[in-house]
Amino acid sequence: MIEERMGDCWSHTKDQFENLEKHTQWGIEYVEKYSKFVKERSEIEINYAKQIRNLSKKYQPKKNSREEEESKYTFCRAFVTALNELNDYAGQHEVIAENLTSQIITELSRFLQDLKGERKSYFHDGRKAQQHIESSWKQLEASKRRFERDCKEADKAQQYFERMDADINVTKADVEKRSSHKARQQAQMRHQMAADSKAEYASYLQKFNQEQSEHYYTIIPNIFQKLQDMEERRIDRLGVCMKTFADVDRQVLPIVGKCLDGMTKAAECIDPKTDSKQVVESYKSGFEPPGDVEFEDYGQAMKRSPSDTSLSNSRESKEKPSSKTKGKLWPFIKNKNKGSGPEDFSHLPPEQRRKKLQGKIDELHKDIQKEMDQRDALTKMKDVYIKNPQMGDPSSVDPRLIEIAQNIEKLQFEVQKFEGWLAEVEEKMPSRSDTHRRSGIYETQNSTTVSNNCAQDRESPDGSYTEEQNSESQVKEIPSTNPNPIPNPTSTAPEFDDEFDDEETLPTIGTCKALYPFEGHNEGTISVAEGELLYVIEEDKGDGWTRVRRNEDEEGYVPTSYVEVFLETNAKGAMTYI
Repeated sequence: MIEERMGDCWSHTKDQFENLEKHTQWGIEYVEKYSKFVKERSEIEINYAKQIRNLSKKYQPKKNSREEEESKYTFCRAFVTALNELNDYAGQHEVIAENLTSQIITELSRFLQDLKGERKSYFHDGRKAQQHIESSWKQLEASKRRFERDCKEADKAQQYFERMDADINVTKADVEKRSSHKARQQAQMRHQMAADSKAEYASYLQKFNQEQSEHYYTIIPNIFQKLQDMEERRIDRLGVCMKTFADVDRQVLPIVGKCLDGMTKAAECIDPKTDSKQVVESYKSGFEPPGDVEFEDYGQAMKRSPSDTSLSNSRESKEKPSSKTKGKLWPFIKNKNKGSGPEDFSHLPPEQRRKKLQGKIDELHKDIQKEMDQRDALTKMKDVYIKNPQMGDPSSVDPRLIEIAQNIEKLQFEVQKFEGWLAEVEEKMPSRSDTHRRSGIYETQNSTTVSNNCAQDRESPDGSYTEEQNSESQVKEIPSTNPNPIPNPTSTAPEFDDEFDDEETLPTIGTCKALYPFEGHNEGTISVAEGELLYVIEEDKGDGWTRVRRNEDEEGYVPTSYVEVFLETNAKGAMTYI
């Protein structure tokens, strides 16, 4: 019965250990499963952040001139801000992935490694304790069997001695052979062995009972308690990780909120009126609208000059202005100049040309400053070399200094060139013209007053906007504040030989008054004195020159900006172009 009870106890203990082994192994695998889940979530965050960053980068404005154009508009700036905020938003998802890895995945990996080692140690101690108690039990069983065997042998030897001692029929030979004395000694030895076995059995029994009590009341309960503590720590760590999983997301919410607030603020900064004003500023031409087209009454006799006596001259005078004024409705004609245009941007309308020239001048000034900074740096280096020859040869810097000086000279020449063009276009801007400064002076005249700057930006025959080109006329408009303006000594008038040779006497279409003296040294021009009155026979066709006549033999071109023109309202072709 005792053996059966002990066997049941040991079997129950083994079953308990097996159950605990299975459960704790499942617990470790569950932690590994959760760790894998967090790792996959982290990878999703990384991929999402990468895709968001790529999206933001894809729609960022490219580094070209179009970017400068777009940056003027509030809605473009708002979109760029939103893209930048989205990039920061992607960064927060990278933070989530990083924190999930460092605070959960890495920590769980170390924890699982320690947990597995701890679990292995506890079950090793349990198996060792089980083996020890079983070994002690076997020792007890062996001493018990020896004691039983020795007792049986002692009883058998005692019975044999007693039978030998009581048998009277024993023969002499038997007595000699099996003496009673010897049988007594054998019986005594067996009794002694039985007594020793009994003592040994008692000792093993006491030892076993003590070890068994310690096994079931101390060793095994301690191991079970350690396993329980280990399991609770595992569960607690899993709970902490799940809380951290949520906290990692919550920690970035304030920054994510700021990113979203930045997007909202950028959207609220969009101003349609500001953007529409930018469009106006970007594309306004600087031209003044054309004046009203006057009624031409063919029912009345045309006024003719004394020289206008032939039919051919009359027909020529009527047809020529129409051919000369072809294509003057500049707002309705496309600019066919698709290239970058000439260096002085003369293909652009006045306002756009002024902006381009100013921008070019600013760029050149920046380049000059860079070159000057390099020159200053090299000069300092040369001074150091002069004071410390061991550091370098001072003459090695000279070639670069010469090159920089040449570059600065070239850039300064470019600046002067563009500044000249800028001054030219600013003088001819409608808002700065002499017409505006002298508005109202000739309002009492019966004839139509033509603005002095009517030769400003015109449309060239190919449809592109052109100004008074230097190659055509370099005579600059002289401000009215200068009482004795002097033409540019380097100016040259255009060649008019062919036009004078081909044309006959033209009719008078109006009169003009010379505002400044003009020498008229070039062929095809005529000299005038300040205040002189002349007849106008051909108005400015966009080249900056007006054709006038003093008498039947003297006629030629004078700069339009030097005269005040009064066209006759009923003269054919007497139209003012702005």
